[in-house]
Amino acid sequence: MYSGKLRDELFDKLFEAILVLENIDECYKFFEDICTVAELKSLAQRLEVAKMLQENRTYGEIAARTGAGTATISRVKRALNFGADGYKLVMERLPGSCNKV
Repeated sequence: MYSGKLRDELFDKLFEAILVLENIDECYKFFEDICTVAELKSLAQRLEVAKMLQENRTYGEIAARTGAGTATISRVKRALNFGADGYKLVMERLPGSCNKV
């Protein structure tokens, strides 16, 4: 069970709301309402950066493909190496994802 620094009732309710979504279309509807386009693009970009880091791509390759800056790439790399293993968990479960972590 996660007991990290973010744990609180509001986050629990948000994550419970996400977990009741049943398909991609429902996710689009919910996230379009709850996030700005920029916020969603940032989240999607970070996930792609994590995937590319797992594939041992260079910062240059990652920046060219995703548009992410070196600070974002470094932040994602730090999370992969020292974070709560959330990226790793998702990457292991996503179909067609690079599973070496």
